[in-house]
Amino acid sequence: MRLILKTALCVVAAATAAALAGAQVAGAAVVERSPLRSPSFDGTVWSAAYLGDTVFVGGSFSKAIVSGKSYPRTRLAAFNARTGALLDWAPAADATVRGLAAVRNSVYAVGDFSKVSGVKRDSIAELDATTGAVSAFSHSVSGGAPLAVGAGGGRLYVGGRFTAIDATKRTNLAAFDIATGALDTRWAPTTDNRVETLAVTANRVYLGGSFHKTNGVSNTLRLTAVDPVSGTLDKDFLPRPSAVVLAVAVGDDGTVYAGIGGQGGRAIAYTPTGKARWTRVFDGDVQAVATVGGVAYIGGHFDKACTTSNNGAKGACTDGSVSRIKLAAADKDGKLLDWAPQANGIAGVRALVADPRLGLVVATGEFTTIGGVSQKRLALFG
Repeated sequence: MRLILKTALCVVAAATAAALAGAQVAGAAVVERSPLRSPSFDGTVWSAAYLGDTVFVGGSFSKAIVSGKSYPRTRLAAFNARTGALLDWAPAADATVRGLAAVRNSVYAVGDFSKVSGVKRDSIAELDATTGAVSAFSHSVSGGAPLAVGAGGGRLYVGGRFTAIDATKRTNLAAFDIATGALDTRWAPTTDNRVETLAVTANRVYLGGSFHKTNGVSNTLRLTAVDPVSGTLDKDFLPRPSAVVLAVAVGDDGTVYAGIGGQGGRAIAYTPTGKARWTRVFDGDVQAVATVGGVAYIGGHFDKACTTSNNGAKGACTDGSVSRIKLAAADKDGKLLDWAPQANGIAGVRALVADPRLGLVVATGEFTTIGGVSQKRLALFG
């Protein structure tokens, strides 16, 4: 793809090498606090996905901004993760893109849209990762729209708030065969309320949201796991968090990280059996989690990290706090690290996506500065 922004290769290579080295904080290697070069956007960036050296982003924006110059990008865009250069990949969705997944040479988008690049697509679309062309993959969604999407084992999984796919009953969850594009007739788990997030592994699909039942089973609160082939509830993982789960990520060691709302917000690390390993408490919802190199990156609309697990009215820390505005990090034992890029805004960070191969973390959301420097709605850390 043609690069709109060109950067001297020697400078980029040196900067990237230094950034990928990270910083040693409390014995854990974390990404740098200062963002690397990347585009900004004029509206909320809700989601991001890596594919090779490319980062694809979706949201409610209409323009990408590079060095003060605007480029039309209608709710979908892409940039090079190594150089930060905006790419000419520019399909256009007619409403907000909520979630993205990238696999093989395809980018799958879900959200509120009914058309992409003028082609009718009901809340789900497959796009060529090189050209941006809309593929033949097409399904109708009834009773709402998907919010989250993930891929694995030859399947595309979606979750949200809906009642049917192509007139076939599907209650907030569905899967598709990536090779054929067909609705998976076997995988049909259900929830009794909205699915906000999902994470796909070889043995489980983790589900997070505001539901109280999975597959009709009572007291399966807000964070569950189902089999990726049969959709059967995995009763060995039932952590039952106390409030809505807004984000979930899985580490290489099987640790499950959840971003939780409620009274203030929490980031919790669970064992594969659903036992809490550690909890970090904040004064606002945790809306995003990602993990790379043994570090958990945490984003949301909080301003402070509590020094204990206690908080009170409106989430206020009752036993002391430290400043962590919209972004924070914890080590494998849950110890709060010094990493504090300090974003701004109210809603703050909506998504965090890490790429272990590149050692990079992308933060997206509604912030407009990082550390007091202009960085609008997307930041790349390495």
